[in-house]
Amino acid sequence: MRHPPRLSALLAGAALTMASTALAVMGTASGAAAAPACTVEYSVVGQWAGGYQGAVTVTNNSAALNGWSLGFDFPAGQVMSQGWGGKWSQSGTSVTVVNESWNGALGTGAKISAGFIASWTGTNTAPTAFTLNGTPCTTDAPSPTPTPTPTTPTPTPTTPTTPPTTPPTTPTPVTGAPELGVSGNRFIDQNGATRRLLGVNRSGGEFMCVQGYGFFDGPVDDASVKAIADWKANTVRIPLNEECWLGLDNVKPEYRGANYVAAVKDLVAKVLAHGMTPVVELHWTHGQYTGNSAGCSDTHATCQKPMPDAQYTPAFWTSVANTFKNDRRVVFDLFNEPYPDRATSTAAQAWSCWRDGGTCPGIGYEVAGMQDLVDAVRATGAKNLVLVPGLAYSNDLSRWLTYRPTDPAGNLAAAWHVYNFNTCADEACWNDTLAPVAAQVPLLAGEIGENTCGHAFIDRVMKWFDDRGLSYLGWTWNTWNCNSGPALITSYDGTPTAFGIGLRDHLRALNP
Repeated sequence: MRHPPRLSALLAGAALTMASTALAVMGTASGAAAAPACTVEYSVVGQWAGGYQGAVTVTNNSAALNGWSLGFDFPAGQVMSQGWGGKWSQSGTSVTVVNESWNGALGTGAKISAGFIASWTGTNTAPTAFTLNGTPCTTDAPSPTPTPTPTTPTPTPTTPTTPPTTPPTTPTPVTGAPELGVSGNRFIDQNGATRRLLGVNRSGGEFMCVQGYGFFDGPVDDASVKAIADWKANTVRIPLNEECWLGLDNVKPEYRGANYVAAVKDLVAKVLAHGMTPVVELHWTHGQYTGNSAGCSDTHATCQKPMPDAQYTPAFWTSVANTFKNDRRVVFDLFNEPYPDRATSTAAQAWSCWRDGGTCPGIGYEVAGMQDLVDAVRATGAKNLVLVPGLAYSNDLSRWLTYRPTDPAGNLAAAWHVYNFNTCADEACWNDTLAPVAAQVPLLAGEIGENTCGHAFIDRVMKWFDDRGLSYLGWTWNTWNCNSGPALITSYDGTPTAFGIGLRDHLRALNP
């Protein structure tokens, strides 16, 4: 969903203290009064068995630079696999990150941030020596690197290639949030019981951080999450911002990297604690697009782009998957609303771009396709359920079955969005384009809504989905004016709008 313009004018939130493992790097100097050449903060944003996400922030304390190169050595055999915020390379233990074309100027006192993903064995010891443009820096002793908490992997449900026959005995659903798998065209839990995802979206994590106001729009304390559960919702979709997660330096330090990841993990934990399924979803991404239906001309992740970017999105999903791969209750929604069809001239080009990425007609940045993102998730060993949206802002699934990505884990489902103003917004279109998909794979309407401040349209959507045992989530659990964007509530205590009454009462009727 594209957001109402008023969101960019939200009041600034209070700054938070950076929580990271950091070390100060002071430049070599002759004499006690000499100024340090640079200061480097090295932090471990997240760590898991065999890998971690790291970040470096460099402050230039010397003369202004037009082009920079940071060098350091990994002391414990770490091997970097991905990097962002600069051009990364590794030779043996030596690592170099050189500026991109857009961040080469580094004035006196200016900061630059970059991040990476690397593997490790034994002890993940932090680097102790850095150079900036060849000038050596001395280091203070680093703080200890956090040790990952061992987690016992959960079993992967068996995934048949064809829809199974009805078992003679109906399995008992597990209590609380399930570990979701795919069986034919059904979502199942670890007992094999059929499950439906029914709930809401909780917007804010995609825009507040990049606009410099905080992590979420409104409270995400226990009481506000409990209010969602009180509607008898069993699923909460949480939109995210890739630049905030990866810690890119256009985001305020207090709202990026480790701080942002911690805030997301905390909300996910609260959702799980109330027995609901968290769906973490990539909403806003990097990459400049100024073509047809562009939401903004900004290179940064400040609006909905037509496709994910190859520069950062695979790294985002590598990190997110590593963060949550030991908890199969967390669902991954790869990308909010693709629309390469607005940039390309033919449906075949649009669907090829959607699946394969690369250089896509009409899109000026290198694209990461849905197959690239599935591969990034599965390369971490994550078996979590993955949702893959369609074209036309996720409203078109007409060729989803033909172009769907291959999933070695067999745990893939289709995602679809619908509003009363979309092209595919009536039963005839749903019968033609949705029903064939829903006959083969599970289908989740990740966003349903209308701009009427009523619920007549979503009532029709919910009936069509109920009749087929499918899943849907209302947009959105935020206190916005329903005339500028579908808002379910007027207060975070769960007081519904006229639109929200339709969803609330329906969920309660399904789960009395």
